[in-house]
Amino acid sequence: MSIKPDHWIRKMAQEHGMIEPFVDSQVRDGVISYGLSSYGYDIRIADEFRIFTPGLGDLTVVDPKNFDARSMVDYHGAVCVIPPNSFILAKTVEYFRIPRNVMTVCLGKSSYARCGLVVNVTPFEPEWMGYVTLEISNTTPLPAKVYANEGIAQVLFFEGDPPEMSYADKKGKYQGQVGITLPKL
Repeated sequence: MSIKPDHWIRKMAQEHGMIEPFVDSQVRDGVISYGLSSYGYDIRIADEFRIFTPGLGDLTVVDPKNFDARSMVDYHGAVCVIPPNSFILAKTVEYFRIPRNVMTVCLGKSSYARCGLVVNVTPFEPEWMGYVTLEISNTTPLPAKVYANEGIAQVLFFEGDPPEMSYADKKGKYQGQVGITLPKL
């Protein structure tokens, strides 16, 4: 398995629709950078957020098998403030179509990490497609801002032999997601 450079990512995006919309170079003037980089692609978050608010609903424990959707508040805006020691869910601006012989790893950007904001590391499996739902944690005791339509994380692409079973083959539960998707069992 090998990590793929910018020219491979560009070709896959342009010829196979792997990333849409696709930004062919790094945009960084006055924003947290996004777009094509040397060995990855810096993704953006849209202006739709779900803010974890534990005072709502009957929440005594957070349970991924039985998540109380009432503990999330929907918010739209150019800037989202994450409460202290809490998190938000957000979706990417970009829609992904991962080829059968490709696996990705999504990592948070250091500009946010240096402020105590952590993007959960997540893979995009072979033949997964959809908008990515990202979890962004505020590890600080203060409110923290994230900016819509600016960079939030970097996706690294690895190419190898196709697996026997892809995400599409196993009918993965997050296949084709279009909005911010809560945990599913």
